[in-house]
Amino acid sequence: MLEVINDFLSGKVLIVLIVGLGSYFTIRSRFVQLRHFFHMFAVFRDSLKSSGGQLSSFQALMLSLAGRVGAGNIAGVGIAVTLGGPGAVFWMWVTALVGMSSSFFECTLAQVYKRADGDGLYRGGPAYYIQHGLKLKGMAVVFSVLLLVTYGFAFIGLQSYTVTHSLQNAFAFDPSHTGIVLAVLLAITFIGGIKRIAAVSDLLVPVKTLAYIGVTLYVIGTQIEHVPAMLETIFKSAFGLDPAFGGLLGSAIVMGVKRGVFANEAGLGSAPNVAAVASVKHPGAQGVVQAFSVFLDTFVICTCTALLILLSGFYTPGFEGDGIVLTQNSLAAVVGDWGRIFVSVALSLFVFTCILYNYYLGENSLQFLSRNRALLMVFRGLVLALVVWGSMQDLSTVFAFADITMTCLAFVNLMALAMLFKVGMRVMRDYDEQRRAGIKQPVFDSSKFTDLDLDLKAWPAEAPAADKTAVEPQGIPAAQR
Repeated sequence: MLEVINDFLSGKVLIVLIVGLGSYFTIRSRFVQLRHFFHMFAVFRDSLKSSGGQLSSFQALMLSLAGRVGAGNIAGVGIAVTLGGPGAVFWMWVTALVGMSSSFFECTLAQVYKRADGDGLYRGGPAYYIQHGLKLKGMAVVFSVLLLVTYGFAFIGLQSYTVTHSLQNAFAFDPSHTGIVLAVLLAITFIGGIKRIAAVSDLLVPVKTLAYIGVTLYVIGTQIEHVPAMLETIFKSAFGLDPAFGGLLGSAIVMGVKRGVFANEAGLGSAPNVAAVASVKHPGAQGVVQAFSVFLDTFVICTCTALLILLSGFYTPGFEGDGIVLTQNSLAAVVGDWGRIFVSVALSLFVFTCILYNYYLGENSLQFLSRNRALLMVFRGLVLALVVWGSMQDLSTVFAFADITMTCLAFVNLMALAMLFKVGMRVMRDYDEQRRAGIKQPVFDSSKFTDLDLDLKAWPAEAPAADKTAVEPQGIPAAQR
């Protein structure tokens, strides 16, 4: 019954909402993700700068990538290709393209309505912009509970199961022992709070991402002469034009969109919780950075996995097996048996950082519901116990239940995004106008948005002077122009 409900909600309703609203946001914003595409790289470079003790935009990006870049980039792509054929990759790209605009607006709104937590840091996310933007406290509470149950508990247990059993298959490690070691490492990280979680993500996310991309690019490089033909196969099979995959057209669309949504999480309401913690000069800048993370997740990492599978020679139409096995065997077919071990190690790093990300989402939800410190300690203890328990359990039923709750929280977030879209557009236009005026790093002046329920500790009424050193047309000073 859970599978039937989940298939209807996540396989049909959610896909229509994600793609439909993402397309609407894209058109209304005049393709914000394309207009700011090259600007994304400049904002990403600027995000590397220190934020004076607060979390930087780069750290928030690494935290969001810790969640976005996970098992879905390895197993999820394998499942999409297995069930939908090469054409599923094209529909993953389409989903990511419209999802970049959804991510821009949800993360921009998370910045607009963020709150200073009294420790020099910020908290925010859908619960905060629902409460302060829509004045719907009950809806915000529902979202927080769903997020806490889904990410704070269910997905942490599932990921513990995934990583411990992957290591058991690769190295014959006892899952219960691995679960205990994992819990100890997580406890050490949790004690340091969000700053230590961000520091660990700063270290592990670039390492895991670059290592995985590097190995897959090596495989692609060894088969470079076949890449054009494979790209042609992807495009043809996406529209049912390739005879070998003609019968998979419907599956290609459904699996491509579904796996794309769950790989990059754009519009699901999870990433805004992390995006809100960054100290930035303008909410739009964080929206641009988070749109970039969707691009990196799907267009780069998922594409690398897809080409690895399709170029290896291991995959054939009608392949039966799970996504991890397909990716492991595809890499091993090119580089040898160490490829299976590499995928297991990469998956371990992906899942470890995903657990950190999920824990923070749960903590953020709990802090929205109650600021009781003792309750936070109880939550941490339950999470660590769940990590050990999850390493030894078959959690397929829990997974089906978590998928349903995640779909529900995505529905709540998408409705809130639609209702706050005018606010998001106002903030986007303010960002665009400052950039057109030659301001390199636009600054958010809350005095222009006095009708919004903003936290003036997070957004002072009088913004500091903006940096106009960027772009002086034909060398003419701004005053003379």
